[in-house]
Amino acid sequence: MSLLPSDSVVPVNAPLDNVRGPYMPGDLAMWIFIIAELSVFALLFLLFSYMRSSNADLFLAGQQTLHPQAGLLNTLALLTSSACVAQAVHVIRQRQASALWWLLLSIPVGSIYIVVKLWEYQQLAQQGYDLDTNHFYTGYFLLTGFHLLHVVLGIVILAFMSVRLWRGAYSPENMSGLESGACYWHMVDLVWVILFPLIYVIH
Repeated sequence: MSLLPSDSVVPVNAPLDNVRGPYMPGDLAMWIFIIAELSVFALLFLLFSYMRSSNADLFLAGQQTLHPQAGLLNTLALLTSSACVAQAVHVIRQRQASALWWLLLSIPVGSIYIVVKLWEYQQLAQQGYDLDTNHFYTGYFLLTGFHLLHVVLGIVILAFMSVRLWRGAYSPENMSGLESGACYWHMVDLVWVILFPLIYVIH
């Protein structure tokens, strides 16, 4: 005689989302890496904010040479790409076959950021601005350049996960690698959501 109430019985083929309790997605090593990267970005944000408070007029003048529309486009690109990755993870958990298409879609959408950011760098270079111009541009190029490297690495990770998914490496019972890559990409997205207003909007 079962000690469980009849409504607590879960079908064998139930979607994984319905039977899984709270847990940490991905590998512990990836979370340690993410926390370390977020700590570095936090220190850079604080340093940039301190330098701006020390020379507000200089930073305001530098901010006016940027292209906030390009920053907004990059924000939309990363948010959309991150949503595609989240959808890929979700449909795999639901044992659906469209995960590869969502993951593949996230790559060109996320790559929009790289194209737009390189265009911004080119525009500033043509106006004669570089790392040595003043403290604003030093902070701008270091912060956005460091983040750009993370975006490039994220695109490589997404491409690698797409190949693995195409080869059938991921399933509802084997999601750790996919979740780790997804968590990294969401971290890159989160950093830009903070970086965009810090550099382009806040005076």
